[in-house]
Amino acid sequence: MTRKIPFLTSRRQFLAGSASLLASPALGQSLPDVEEPAFDPLRPPPEPEPNVKRNISSFRAKSWKPYFDNLRRGAILVDIDSRALHFWSEDQSVYKLFPSSVPLSDDLTRRGRTRVVRKVEGPSWAPTPNMRKRNPEWPAYIPPGPDNPLGSHALYLSWQYYRIHGTHDTRKIGRKSSNGCIGLYNEHIAELYKLTRSGTQVLLI
Repeated sequence: MTRKIPFLTSRRQFLAGSASLLASPALGQSLPDVEEPAFDPLRPPPEPEPNVKRNISSFRAKSWKPYFDNLRRGAILVDIDSRALHFWSEDQSVYKLFPSSVPLSDDLTRRGRTRVVRKVEGPSWAPTPNMRKRNPEWPAYIPPGPDNPLGSHALYLSWQYYRIHGTHDTRKIGRKSSNGCIGLYNEHIAELYKLTRSGTQVLLI
């Protein structure tokens, strides 16, 4: 019981500090006039965005051939603009298209080729060193569970700190809402988790 007290204390401080984070000019938000429940800054409510017609038209099936030389070990294509993730199995018998969350800004966005190097069901989470510098009040570690920003499953990529993972906050999907990772509904990442393996090719465009 006593081992949990420091974490709970830091968690309360973490939640209490979320209001100031949401009011930060960098996020383009201000505090509401009426009192509202504090939001977890690891899972902030998505910022309002105008309707973008191309998101609707771009969320469609794609062929793997313009993007990959082969489908060895399977392939994942993440289209940042249409906020969609495509998966093809090695034998081409399975094709999946999932809506996704994408990074909040261009400076948090990374594009290029990588691969799945590790798969974890029930992942834990720790902020990156840069996150800790910007937000020293954030907890150093969050165990698996409903408060975990990585949701129910995570695919770790060869790029350090980058993941394709689930989220318990379904408001994030289809929006610019992450610190760099790609998020899926928990039921979708569970499905993708079963289809992928270590070495699955990944391309972010």
